[in-house]
Amino acid sequence: MIDTLCGLAREQNANVACFYFNFAVQKEQSPTHMLGALLKQLVCGLEKTPEEVSLAYQGQKNIISGRGPQLADIVKMLQTTVSEKPTFICIDALDECVAGYRVKILDSLNIVLRRSPGTRIFATGRPHIQTEVRKRLSGKVTTIRITPRRGDVISYLHRRLDEDTTPDAMNSSLKEDILKKIPKDISEMCVEATISEELSQAIH
Repeated sequence: MIDTLCGLAREQNANVACFYFNFAVQKEQSPTHMLGALLKQLVCGLEKTPEEVSLAYQGQKNIISGRGPQLADIVKMLQTTVSEKPTFICIDALDECVAGYRVKILDSLNIVLRRSPGTRIFATGRPHIQTEVRKRLSGKVTTIRITPRRGDVISYLHRRLDEDTTPDAMNSSLKEDILKKIPKDISEMCVEATISEELSQAIH
């Protein structure tokens, strides 16, 4: 999805930013960290840094200990940045974000969406966050359910096992267990998106 969007972005003068949530470091992925990362990517995608963003970061240099921008500041800068051109924001594994953080992130993104109708958000996550996403993004959500196909999962596992740099560490029994258990246990994922039409059409 991201590769496709980046290809279209180059052709259609749009901007793309993405963020991957990771359960192992979820406490470190705060709203300011996550939205700040998106802001940095989007600013890099512009030919010129918006004056509001430049002034905000210059102002931070005069603050004791070099404190970074606060959440409200980042949201305002995001609003300015996404207004420069059509923008796509991709968020992976939103369900792995700390619940309290997720509320602030979704509310912040909703503010950005209200000010920038040209912005689209594509987010993946397990079904249990579907209601929360729909509520926080003011119901402007189209849900696509994705169920992994067993054959695709097995093909992927075979490829990764073939690429193993320490093949002697695994016997045939363990390999057989991996190929049997993971495809069986893999959970269903759902996609939450503020995109209500084909991505190739929305980018125009």
